[in-house]
Amino acid sequence: MKELELYFHIPFCERKCAYCDFLSAPADPPVRISYIKKLQEEIAYYGPQFKEYQVSSIFFGGGTPTILEGYQLAAILETVKKYFHLVADAEITVECNPGTLTAGKAEKLVQAGFNRLSMGLQSADDRELQLLGRIHNFAQFLESYDLARKAGFENINVDLMSALPGQTLKSWQNTLQKVTALRPEHISAYSLIIEEGTPFYERFAEDEQIREEGGHPRLLPEEDVERQMYELTEAFLHTKGYERYEISNYAKPGYECRHNCGYWIRKDYLGLGLGASSLVEHQRFQNTSNLKEYLEQEYISADQTCLNQKGMDEQNELDCRLSGNETVLPKKKIVLQQECCREHHIHIETLDKKSEMEEFMFLGLRLMAGISRQQFETTFQVTLDSVYGEVLRKLKSEQLIEEMAGYVRLTEHGIDVSNYVLAEFLL
Repeated sequence: MKELELYFHIPFCERKCAYCDFLSAPADPPVRISYIKKLQEEIAYYGPQFKEYQVSSIFFGGGTPTILEGYQLAAILETVKKYFHLVADAEITVECNPGTLTAGKAEKLVQAGFNRLSMGLQSADDRELQLLGRIHNFAQFLESYDLARKAGFENINVDLMSALPGQTLKSWQNTLQKVTALRPEHISAYSLIIEEGTPFYERFAEDEQIREEGGHPRLLPEEDVERQMYELTEAFLHTKGYERYEISNYAKPGYECRHNCGYWIRKDYLGLGLGASSLVEHQRFQNTSNLKEYLEQEYISADQTCLNQKGMDEQNELDCRLSGNETVLPKKKIVLQQECCREHHIHIETLDKKSEMEEFMFLGLRLMAGISRQQFETTFQVTLDSVYGEVLRKLKSEQLIEEMAGYVRLTEHGIDVSNYVLAEFLL
């Protein structure tokens, strides 16, 4: 059976953080209940169309999934188990903001089958947390972390963020020290990105521009300080037993996030819920980002589907006819049908070979292992050098990539300037 990853978007939160540009907003309990019911309808709708797939990982993201009650999250997962085939050791992650977890909720999640918790701390400094607009302080994080451990979570990730306004190298090191003392299995460490359309953009966009130009920002850490934070992160985490396996992710041996690794190697994934994106059989499609539209959608039973088993080449036009009155199961290749997608407010894009090659390179090179020459050739039926030979020679001469045992990967310097390197693989 082919492998599939599932993503469920829970777009609700207590309040939106000042830096956040994700699809999320506060919502009253009745709206949340309506959303859960619609999500269950969507699960029941798609499940029968993926009978030949086995689900290797599930990720509940947001928003703040744990703003829902434990029994509500358990009900969603139970619906998934009813309509999809899960492998015995499926990784099932739920994102959690400190302050939204109770002992009862944590226990319910473990009982339901959630086996990985991703906690959004960002900083151990209360002043920095307040500036970010977080709903918790560090003491509340510690309480939530303790509740999760006592409930039985044996695989916990902690999200951290550096280069924050007013943050110093010392305060960042203090955050790393406090978090690693708890011994979580996984740590994600990102640099703050000032996103347009957020309150942070209004406050710090000018500072960000000054920093990018090598000047002296008033509120954000200077460029050399941000680099020192970056270098400290890997060096310090390495001493604590965390190995970097992706540009921004570190794990104890055996605890790499399987779900995210699936994204980087372009494994098929199905995203359900508001604004969720999917990649299935060379096609990307996305749900509406309008909550009213999403809640008004009608998901008919699987005997009238958006997915069809037509074994056509990805370059061909899509068959826009509905499948008829019998359940259609994927045999050769799933093809999303345009007519039904319009009905469900889904954006659809069929990827051509060029786009897939680009994604293979700039997603795969985020992994420290790099990309496999053999896998590239098997996937695209051409050699890596025939497509990217000139780019590879250029980047090798600049000591930005290296090759070992058939794998091409970023060097340490290449990681430092990864945005530049990855852009070179656009065709």
